Amino acid sequence: MCEEHRTEATPTPELSIARRRVRPRPCRPAEARQAVERAVSERCRATHTPCDAQALSDALLVASELTTNAILHGGGITDFHVTVEGRVVCVSVSDRSAALPVAKQPVDPQGRWRPGGHGWPIVCRLARDVRVTDLPSGGKCITAVVPLS
Repeated sequence: MCEEHRTEATPTPELSIARRRVRPRPCRPAEARQAVERAVSERCRATHTPCDAQALSDALLVASELTTNAILHGGGITDFHVTVEGRVVCVSVSDRSAALPVAKQPVDPQGRWRPGGHGWPIVCRLARDVRVTDLPSGGKCITAVVPLS
C-alpha cells in the first residue's frame, strides 16, 4: 500500500536506473502529523512568520483524525497531500471507500456510551472548509482547510 522506495530513470551516464529514497505517502497518523508539521514549519521559515502553536496543533489533529478515519472506515489511505497556502494548511486524504463520513451518536439505542465517533466532528469544528470529493477510480478524497492564525 505504501512505497518506501521508487525506481526512477536518471539522466547520468554512469547509471541508467537508480534507487533513491523518496518521502512515502503517510500510512499512519503519526506520519501524517510529521508531514503537516514539516510543511507548516518550512513555510514559516521561508516567510519569516511565527508559527501559531495552537493553529499548528489544530492542523495536526485534523491530519491525524482524517488518516485514522481512512484506515478504520475507508479501507486504508490511498493518497495524502498537504499544502500551505497563505495562512491556511490544506490536508487531503484519499481512501478506498465512497461512503460519506458521518458523526455517530455518542450513545447507543440502549443509552450506553460508545467509544470513538469523535473524529469527524473534530475535523468539522477545526477546519474552515471541508470537502468530500468522489474519485474517478473509486473511493473519495477529503480535504480540510485549517487556518494557521
